[in-house]
Amino acid sequence: MSKDLKSIEQEVNSLVDKLSQLKMEIGKIIIGQEAIVDQLLITFLAGGHALLEGVPGLAKTLMIRTLAQAIDLKFKRIQFTPDLMPSDIIGTEILEEDHTTGKKFFAFNKGPIFSNIILADEINRTPPKTQAALLEAMQEFEVTYANQTYELDKPFFILATQNPIEQSGTFVLPEAQQDRFLLYIKVKYPTATEEIEILKATTGIQKKEINRVITGEEIIRLQNLVKEVPISDELVQYVSNVVRATRPDSTTNDYVKNWVEWGAGPRAGQAMIVTAKAKALLSGRTSVLPTDIKEVAYPVLRHRIIINFRAEAEGITADDVTTQILNSTQLTA
Repeated sequence: MSKDLKSIEQEVNSLVDKLSQLKMEIGKIIIGQEAIVDQLLITFLAGGHALLEGVPGLAKTLMIRTLAQAIDLKFKRIQFTPDLMPSDIIGTEILEEDHTTGKKFFAFNKGPIFSNIILADEINRTPPKTQAALLEAMQEFEVTYANQTYELDKPFFILATQNPIEQSGTFVLPEAQQDRFLLYIKVKYPTATEEIEILKATTGIQKKEINRVITGEEIIRLQNLVKEVPISDELVQYVSNVVRATRPDSTTNDYVKNWVEWGAGPRAGQAMIVTAKAKALLSGRTSVLPTDIKEVAYPVLRHRIIINFRAEAEGITADDVTTQILNSTQLTA
């Protein structure tokens, strides 16, 4: 093995070890939910954003805050409310005075969006106008105000939460904005054993300290490594077949034709490949396996498959459609 190749391998192993340390730090506070933590880390490695949905009390906010504490990056929490304005997120101009000349001028006062990790808490509680203020930041990693464009610091992540059961006073995220989220993560109830551990750990006086174990520069390096993870042409074809099978007008699958209004676009295929690469790296591998694609398919397609009214009435979900597609789509060697 050449010296350069050996040094690259050592760097990869070192960075992957950092991910294991990061999971251990999160595990000090968050009991169970390993799959959810993995999906959050996949989001980071893939350089995207995540939408977390779950009933109140499942530690969605705590999980994101704990993750942010273990990474040496700037973190801001924005509590979304019906009266939140775009300027409360992006920032606004304020009138200042030059004490030397006495002249007054407008200066841009940056809002909380100018951080590395943004917790958009209860994002569906704010009107569409304010939700749309995130679009440019999520897609272009920059913000425009008064015809002036400001670049955001990298790495940059938006982790949003929403409550699925309380619809009064909420505003459903438009499909176009949901598509900007790389993964749509469903947070479920803990198991009986995990719930007992949670009750014991959270009702005492002992508090655990979270150590910062990874830097922003290391996150960026990991993101670059994800792009270098190889994927075979056969798996790329498989991803394309899965995504195309979600579209009622381009599939022979009667299940999809009966229950789906709109299928996923090409962005879903891109998301599936990059998150499968991230999943492989998170598992300590440098190649993508079919199981990686099948595992990330659900959070990738969950918000990109739009089921019809009949499916909603019958209790058919996007996950049900994804399961049927994965079961009926063959991987060709």
